[in-house]
Amino acid sequence: MLPRIFLICQNIRSRHNVGSIFRSADAFAVSKIYLCGYTACPPHPNILKTALGAENTVPWEHQKQTWQVVEELKSRGVVILALEKTKTSIPLVQILGNRPIILQAKKHGVGIILGNEVSGVTRKITNRADKVVHIPMYGQKESLNVAVAAGIALYHLRNLC
Repeated sequence: MLPRIFLICQNIRSRHNVGSIFRSADAFAVSKIYLCGYTACPPHPNILKTALGAENTVPWEHQKQTWQVVEELKSRGVVILALEKTKTSIPLVQILGNRPIILQAKKHGVGIILGNEVSGVTRKITNRADKVVHIPMYGQKESLNVAVAAGIALYHLRNLC
């Protein structure tokens, strides 16, 4: 059985990104997506355009407060990773070498927090995460589109958990 993966979307403003996240979530067998704050929810046409039906195959729910979702999942033993570049964040692949975290993730699951396209994951939420991780960038830009970053993170977590 595959380890459970949860996506926690905090204030994602683009409905196209939300739809794309649903597509990647379906591809990597995500257990549930939490659409938090003002993140748009299906059945908006722009979500449906990029989700291509994945909104019907991946369980999801809307929650106003991201912190409540994080605390609920943590109370169930789920490892919470905030995907955000900060001064203290570590590369995602390093977390995958952390045996205690991987064992806990295999047993209880892992949650990935994705943030707003401009402002990222809020400090209030990164402070609640077990670890803050980032995807190393080698070009001139400092960040990836949130939906692209979600796909990369899901690939690594699904294949190494």
